[in-house]
Amino acid sequence: MKTSLVAMALALAVLAGQTSAAQQAQAAPSSTSQAPVIKDPAEYNAYVGAIQQQDPAAKISGLEAFLVQYPNSVMKADALEVLMASYQQANNQAKVIETANRVLAVNPDNVRALVILAYLERAGQKWAEAKQHAEHGLEVLPKFAKPEGASDADFAKQKTQFSVLLNSVAGFSALQLKDYPAAQKYLRAAAELDPANVENIYPLGLAYLTATPSDDVNGIFFMARAANLIADPKAKADVTKFARSKYVKYHGSDEGWNDLLAQTASAPVPPAGFTIKEYVPPTPAEQAADLVKTKKPEDMSFAEWQLVLSAGGQADQDAVWNALKGKALQMAEVKVIKASPTELQIAGSQDDIEANRADIVLSFPAAIPAKSVPAVGSKINFEGTPVSYTSNPFVMTMEKGALLTVGGAPAPKKAPVRKKPAGR
Repeated sequence: MKTSLVAMALALAVLAGQTSAAQQAQAAPSSTSQAPVIKDPAEYNAYVGAIQQQDPAAKISGLEAFLVQYPNSVMKADALEVLMASYQQANNQAKVIETANRVLAVNPDNVRALVILAYLERAGQKWAEAKQHAEHGLEVLPKFAKPEGASDADFAKQKTQFSVLLNSVAGFSALQLKDYPAAQKYLRAAAELDPANVENIYPLGLAYLTATPSDDVNGIFFMARAANLIADPKAKADVTKFARSKYVKYHGSDEGWNDLLAQTASAPVPPAGFTIKEYVPPTPAEQAADLVKTKKPEDMSFAEWQLVLSAGGQADQDAVWNALKGKALQMAEVKVIKASPTELQIAGSQDDIEANRADIVLSFPAAIPAKSVPAVGSKINFEGTPVSYTSNPFVMTMEKGALLTVGGAPAPKKAPVRKKPAGR
């Protein structure tokens, strides 16, 4: 959040509080004004003497003494506001917070005290307190009375600045508390009121992207907007990279990314009808159908056979199986899961190798010598003839098995990594 906002808030507290106090000080004790009037001359003189001090320390001392001596004064609220502002002038943050709470004890709807507390609590990472004071400030802001002497234009500007600050604090605090709907609501309001302030726009993008479920379209838009507004080159590059990665993940490619980046340089919020087309990955059945259309079965890898035979439509399964059934196949670097002289259970795809799950059952025409039985977990090359398969779980049964050595037979193709269904 821009520090100028809180400086403005505190300055307004100084101006409004002191202006009100000065006007009361100018009124005689017998004034017929509708504003609160001190009728006791001694109380009046003590009040006037305190607020007319120019030195902040002298003013603080005078006001504290006045509040002790006249704890039920009709000017108590005004005195506390001036005291709060005076502590701010003296750069005593602890006393500013303490006095702001004293103000709220007298008037829970005091906008200036709520603004100050919300900001300072956010700075102190007191997220729940900051959010509570900011939300209450937004509730009572419409009733905020214009200080005497302030022009309509200046007062309207000040209310807008207060609204930006309170929405920013409420939204950022909600984000820290993982209250994503509230974070989106308040930070969006702050971003619309102050569209060039990246300190609201970046967390707004996060609030959309980290929610459950996420709002990727708005999140990506505001992240791209933030990337445009950041001045620091390294931070700009980091945010741009992050925003682009989110775009690619959601859209499926970077096509259109540069256009979005250019659009968000001048558009503060998503225009009406704005959207980003979401990439929907093909289903395993669709991938299988595409494989059958683009590749001959004999040119497919074992992983691709497995995909078609386990997830493809019946016609696609038939097209591949009819090309494989009864034909000798060779495979390399597959993993032995179980072994006996008459049969091996083998993991052929990378997925199943990693899962230690057999997807091939290979039987030998006759028992092989015990010393030739491969060790469980070892990698082998072999030849076998497919005779049947099951789709779920996928297992291909092969007969006429033969173990191959690297130099003693034609080099078989290594079992490739299985192509999983694409995901976001």
